[in-house]
Amino acid sequence: MLYRLFFGSAYNFFDEGNPSKYAVFMLLMLAFSFWSCFLALKFFRNILPKDQGREFAVNGALSQGKARGCGLIFITTFCLSAALFIPLDLEYLIYLVLLYGAMLTGYLDDAAKVPWGNLKKGLLDLVISLGTAVNYWHFNGSDIKMPLLHLNFHIPAVIFIILAGVLVWTAINVTNCTDGVDGLCASLVMAVLFSFVMFSGVLTLTVGWSFLDFAPVIMLATLAAYLWFNCSPSTMLMGDAGSRALGVLLAIIFLMSKNPISFIPMSIVIILDGGLSLLKVSFIRFLKMKNFMKDIRTPLHDHCRKNKGWSDTQVVMRFTIIQLVINIMYLAATNYDRLTSLS
Repeated sequence: MLYRLFFGSAYNFFDEGNPSKYAVFMLLMLAFSFWSCFLALKFFRNILPKDQGREFAVNGALSQGKARGCGLIFITTFCLSAALFIPLDLEYLIYLVLLYGAMLTGYLDDAAKVPWGNLKKGLLDLVISLGTAVNYWHFNGSDIKMPLLHLNFHIPAVIFIILAGVLVWTAINVTNCTDGVDGLCASLVMAVLFSFVMFSGVLTLTVGWSFLDFAPVIMLATLAAYLWFNCSPSTMLMGDAGSRALGVLLAIIFLMSKNPISFIPMSIVIILDGGLSLLKVSFIRFLKMKNFMKDIRTPLHDHCRKNKGWSDTQVVMRFTIIQLVINIMYLAATNYDRLTSLS
């Protein structure tokens, strides 16, 4: 892999007796991830299609003329950084392929003159979701844990693959739905990744070697570069190319943590913001309940802007603060034994 061109034998590099080398590695990884994304977005944005404005979205007209589909650029730089700095085995390589596939399907849909139909997008989501689930099961089995309840248990393979596929599909779609306010989707995903990194030990040299350890760090640096251009008022938009791939990454991280149920509390704002839209549409379209949630505009970020009068900046900051507070409380509860042992 390309990371060997930088450091030679990675096994010698991650020597706990040489924390200075580890620190240098972390700095190089963060710097490369941030600046490669920043420069790529700055100089290649002109190749992207321009947004035409969204007729029914709150403030949708303000997006007209902005570069759309920037996920093509920042997901590409993320995958490049991962290839350089993470020792990739077959499992991790397949994850990157699936993640990149989710990005491409979103980009091609955004760039198409005629948007893809729900059936086509649904089938592609199914392939990516089941592919991720089967890949994880093949290399890791189907044991999961619930640290809050101090439980570990085994799930039959078929049931696990179905549930894991549902997790990936849900993550793709709810993350996609949050991408409606400048900086919101990226900020919420960063809140989840930051919380995960802070409690993982990767910054304190207690772990470090796998995709699970370093992918969140690389994506944090990548999204920081993207937010430079996407914070309100934005000059570019990630589009489905970015949001769909971010959903896949979140699902992969929670699967690899062997605690996929933690996706619910640690991404609850993303789930509510995007998931209520899917729930409302489903009830109205399939159950013919036309008055279902009639007083709540979805996604929730539009409800807060239109019905509550929040500004875009208030939506991003308040949603992100809520998610961070919930994550800190949840992680403190699930890591109580470890925290008390340090005191």
